Amino acid sequence: MIEVEGLTKYYGLHPAIQDLTFRAETGEIVGFLGPNGAGKTTTMRILTGYMPPTSGTARVAGFDVLEESLEVRKRVGYLPETVPLYPEMTVVEYLEFMGSLRRVPELETRIEEVLERVDMLERAESYIGSLSKGLRQRVGLGQALLHDPEVLILDEPTIGLDPAQIIEVRNLIQDLGADHTVMLSTHILSEAQQVCDRVMIINRGRIVAEDTPANLQAQLAGAEQILVRAAAEARDLVPLLRAVNGVVEVKPTEHEGEVEVRSAPGQDVRPLVARAVVEADLDLLELRSAGLSLEEVFLQLTREDAGTEARAEG
Repeated sequence: MIEVEGLTKYYGLHPAIQDLTFRAETGEIVGFLGPNGAGKTTTMRILTGYMPPTSGTARVAGFDVLEESLEVRKRVGYLPETVPLYPEMTVVEYLEFMGSLRRVPELETRIEEVLERVDMLERAESYIGSLSKGLRQRVGLGQALLHDPEVLILDEPTIGLDPAQIIEVRNLIQDLGADHTVMLSTHILSEAQQVCDRVMIINRGRIVAEDTPANLQAQLAGAEQILVRAAAEARDLVPLLRAVNGVVEVKPTEHEGEVEVRSAPGQDVRPLVARAVVEADLDLLELRSAGLSLEEVFLQLTREDAGTEARAEG
């Protein structure tokens, strides 16, 4: 479990994070989503005991990161954005080295269990320098799991991987989430949507939204987005549907005869849109709800946050 309250960190006069408050439960994968420089890595470094906060409190597995840093480190597995590997070591030598530093009991047995968990048993004797980035990422996850931590903190775990490797690492993270608290930072929106049980969006050092990916998509005041396809040119559909009461935007998609319609908050315009197409003597081929993507939610929330800050400064 992770419990954070009022967490703030300044670098000189610059606030990297401000007044962060959140929880992450056991068996939960929490996504920390934000643009580069938003404060994700700073927060994770504080939670792993790498650096102290300026103010606020953070408890990991029941221990305070400032007052009981050593106890926190015993219970946290950390995968930094750049994994600290030694290319001249074999996989098993590296895990033996890391296990000895952590004084892991029955180390040989534990290494075998971890290698099986990250699907690296067949590459145990391979030199790390000869491995692909995806396999090196698995070795990094292996060292994070070696001491059987209660909490896993993963900073951009799929950065630089090819699509096949990304899928493999995501599947592994979902598997680990069954019996660990997992905190995952990313700026890849689809990753948060596919892997995480809950997402926190951070912008300019502050959490601007927190919910499940599905709820975040429905968060923006009930705004509705639908796709309409008819036996007509999209350019003819645009003025027709813009005239429908409650419609605020209509734009063509990349598909022939299809437009994207966005309604005012809280209004279901589907019956009116369907009637407008039919009364124009056009064949309605498809009408379906598209919702707002997590990317659109993210962009709107961060845009609103930046706008609010600018108005406050003004």
